Amino acid sequence: DTLWDLAIAEVEKRENPDDDGKRVEVCEKSVLFMGNKNGGKTTIILRCLEREETPKPTLALEYTFGRRARRHNTPKDIAHFWELGGGTSLLELIRIPITSNNIRSFAVVLVLDLSKPNELWTTMEKLLQVTRNHVNKILTKLEKTNPEVATEMKQRMRNNLQRDHPDYELVDPFPMPLVIIGSKYDIFHEFDSEMRKIISKTLRFVSHYYGSSLVFTSKSEALLLKARALINHLAFGYDKSKSVSVDHSKPLFIPAGLDSLSQIGPPPASDSDIGKMHANTPLELWKKVFEKTFPPKSFCDLHDTKDPAQDLQYAEYEVDVMRAQKNQELEQYKRNASKSWKEMDFDSD
Repeated sequence: DTLWDLAIAEVEKRENPDDDGKRVEVCEKSVLFMGNKNGGKTTIILRCLEREETPKPTLALEYTFGRRARRHNTPKDIAHFWELGGGTSLLELIRIPITSNNIRSFAVVLVLDLSKPNELWTTMEKLLQVTRNHVNKILTKLEKTNPEVATEMKQRMRNNLQRDHPDYELVDPFPMPLVIIGSKYDIFHEFDSEMRKIISKTLRFVSHYYGSSLVFTSKSEALLLKARALINHLAFGYDKSKSVSVDHSKPLFIPAGLDSLSQIGPPPASDSDIGKMHANTPLELWKKVFEKTFPPKSFCDLHDTKDPAQDLQYAEYEVDVMRAQKNQELEQYKRNASKSWKEMDFDSD
C-alpha cells in the first residue's frame, strides 16, 4: 500500500462506522530504530514486517511502515518505523521523527552489536543521551501547553515497575518505551565466558535502570521471533511476553520490569577496584567497571560514512552526468580563483 492508499482507507473508515454503529479507531504508533552501524537494524525491521528482502545500507534516516489487524474484519493499525543510519554520526536527525504530536505513541529500539564490545557503551550512551535530551525538551514544552500529557507520559514509564518493587526508587526510567537488542549473538557466543558475563550483566543493569526490555538476537529464526515479539508489543500493542531468560550462558530475554538489582548483582569487579573508582551514580560506576575491561575504541562514524552520491544503488544517469559537469566547472573555478589571487599585488605598508 502507498501513503495515498492509507489516506483513502482512513477516510473510508471514518465515514463508514462498523456494524455496531461505532466508529473504529485505527491505532498509530511510531518506533525509532538506532544503534551500531551495520548492527542489523534493517534485518530486524524486515523480519518484523515479514518482508523477504535483501537488507541495504541505511542512508541517514529512512522510513517504512507496517499494518496489522487486531481481529478479523477490522481496520488495520499502523506502525511507522524509522531507522537512523550512520551509528552516532547523525544524531541531529533524531529530532525529525520524534515530535510533540506523536510523542505519546512513540518508542525506541536500540540495537547494539555484541561483537563490538569496545564500541558498545559509547554508542549506547551517545544515542540514548541525545534522544533523552530531545524528549525532555518536548516534555518541558508540554508541561506548559498540555500538562496532562506530560504527566501521563512520566507516570506511564514509572508503571513498568510495580510500586512495591524494591528498585522502584533506584532506577531512572527512559522517558518513552525502550527495547535494547543485543545483535550478532552467534559471534558473541564464541567469546570467552567471563567476557560474555561482564557484557551480559552490564546490559542487564542498563536495561533495568532505564526501565527497558532486553533481548539478544542473531540471524537465528527462534531468536528473531523473540525480538519481534517485543517490537510488536511496542508497534501494535500485542500482549507483552512474560517469559524470562537471565542465564548468561544463553541468549538473554528480559521484558521491562521483570529484573532486579539483587538478581543482577554488583558490578563485575573486585571490592578493591570498585573502592578506587569515583562515581556519582550507579550508572557511572557500571560504566567505569565495563570500560576497564573494554576500553572505548576511538572511532568516528563520519570517517566511515560513504558519500551517497557515489553509491551505485542511487545511480541516476542524467543526474550523475550533470553532477560530473558541475564538479569540473567547480574545479576550474578554483584554479582560476587561485591564479588570480596569486597575481594580486599587495601594498607592503
